[in-house]
Amino acid sequence: MDRRIILTVAGCAIVAAALTAAVEPQATGRGLPIRGFCIAAPEPAGVGAFVDFIDDVLAPAGINTLVLRVDHGFEYRSHPELRGDNPLSRSDVKKLVRACRKNGIRVIPQINLLGHQSWEGTLGRLLEAHPEFDETPWVVLPEKYQWPNPDGLYCKSYCPLHPDVHEVVFALVDEIVEVFEADAFHAGMDEVFYLAEERCPRCSGADPAEIFAAEVTRVRDHLARRGARLWIWGDRLLDGRTTGLGMWEASMNNTHRAVDLIPRDVVICDWHYERPDPTAVAFAMKGFEVLSCSWNQTEVAVAQIRNIRRLRLESTPEMRARLAGVMQTVWSDNADFLDRFHGRQPPEPDGGDPIACTRAFLAEIATTTD
Repeated sequence: MDRRIILTVAGCAIVAAALTAAVEPQATGRGLPIRGFCIAAPEPAGVGAFVDFIDDVLAPAGINTLVLRVDHGFEYRSHPELRGDNPLSRSDVKKLVRACRKNGIRVIPQINLLGHQSWEGTLGRLLEAHPEFDETPWVVLPEKYQWPNPDGLYCKSYCPLHPDVHEVVFALVDEIVEVFEADAFHAGMDEVFYLAEERCPRCSGADPAEIFAAEVTRVRDHLARRGARLWIWGDRLLDGRTTGLGMWEASMNNTHRAVDLIPRDVVICDWHYERPDPTAVAFAMKGFEVLSCSWNQTEVAVAQIRNIRRLRLESTPEMRARLAGVMQTVWSDNADFLDRFHGRQPPEPDGGDPIACTRAFLAEIATTTD
């Protein structure tokens, strides 16, 4: 979109809400210290359009934290075999960094660690280049993927006990933290279904909670030496049976006890997309800084924001500091999202409406201040 043209109607509404919030007094404790947005990083040709989106939409609404899912979409120098097909250059990244800095937005890059090393019938770059890291090499990716399936295959994992895996993945982490000038890194680590498998020669018979906690701690410690903080998704730290949340939003493979084994300075992104489940309180009571995360259900996003506001108002200073805010997540391609957001494509045909949810999220956070 040409930035010389007037903003979209939706963009104007968001700006108006933000300006209204700036002049209306807010109740003490009503603010949201972290107002986040998570989306896949753009491809090189889409950097300019995404910078416009930062300038024209995210910043006026009050977004102050941007999690960019980079994964293999960068021209890694340490391991060029792990570059994606159309990776960002350092120059591309610096354009994003400058746009965020200009708007007072903290940018946090993400690479999926541990889980999400494949998708349906396709291996991710890490296991494609280093099949020796595969936690389940005997599980063959199908030509036509279906869920459920006999192998329990959702996404493959790397084996965290392989002696060489961290030398490779930490090289990528170091590069991406450096180029984004970041003080935090998001490691994903959600929906890990393959872990401590019986046929794995290294972690067979191990406690999944201890294996998961050890990997979180190892990543956290590596980042801490660089002065950066670890962020992860929170689903593996919730008990899917006791809570009734099940295997996606929580763990059914006994990793949940890791919540008591990992460092308390890890930031937890607590995602719930179908209901505004109030599990952020559970993480805050354990000592973690936590964000409630939404995706494609408008009423859930608005409820999560209002729940965190209310909890901050009604909590002790200690708890208030940990109930840090909210984050809207986007799980489509960056360019596809922008096309739909600006009306160049129709809404997605599947259940839920990520565009309507994003608009509602941005409008709602624009009514709060720090």
